[in-house]
Amino acid sequence: MRDITKAFELIGADLVVTEIQSKKKDITVRGEFQLSKFDYLTKEQQYFIEVFIKNQGNIKQIEKELGISYPTVKKSLEEVTQALGYKVEDSKDDEKRIEIFERIRKGELTIEEAEAQLKKLK
Repeated sequence: MRDITKAFELIGADLVVTEIQSKKKDITVRGEFQLSKFDYLTKEQQYFIEVFIKNQGNIKQIEKELGISYPTVKKSLEEVTQALGYKVEDSKDDEKRIEIFERIRKGELTIEEAEAQLKKLK
């Protein structure tokens, strides 16, 4: 589906579903059905949204369920946001702050070192 979507985007056409059929092929519904923004996401992006909603946006729970770090959750959220057509503000400083806090958590930085690094970001 994603490759077809990309092809239609290149020529500037919107996709319209005209037929839906049950797996047993005993029921067919014909008409014009518009796809939502979510239909254009990859399976991985759709799964991320499912996990995000299930965990009510609780980043710690999302980290735990997906087995990924906070920065990876943040990056995935930004990618999905962009794929849905929304602008994501440049968050380089936010990413650096997150990285600093992750390094504190891992014992790689002292509070004083982190404080000095955070002051440089202002």
